[in-house]
Amino acid sequence: MATRGAGGWRGWRGRRPFWGGLLVLLGGAEILFTLRAPLPVVLHIGMQGLAGYLVPIVMTVCGVLILLNPAQRLFYSVLAVLSSLASWITSNLGGFLVGMIIGVLGACLTFGWLPDQPPRRRRLRRSPAAKAPGPAEA
Repeated sequence: MATRGAGGWRGWRGRRPFWGGLLVLLGGAEILFTLRAPLPVVLHIGMQGLAGYLVPIVMTVCGVLILLNPAQRLFYSVLAVLSSLASWITSNLGGFLVGMIIGVLGACLTFGWLPDQPPRRRRLRRSPAAKAPGPAEA
């Protein structure tokens, strides 16, 4: 039962841009956290109010939708990279650069992900010097 569960998780994760969606989700969450951080000095550059909260919420929603609906990953990844870059102006310099960089990286991973790729297997290659000469080569 445990191997079936682990195989099921691995199969679900393999059919979608998991790491890209997770990074977009974490980037949006980090920017939301820095907006309400109890820091003595918090940068407030740009528009405050609705845009400061709307941009990281859009990033977080894009991350969830990338994970749940991988067929529309291109649209969500473009929206995520645009909202990540917009967070530079609206949300404490993009969550002090950390959330913005994580969001852009996740959106790029999602955009470059290709579905239905056969699993790659590592082949061990022997160097030509390690081969023993066969009867025809001797």
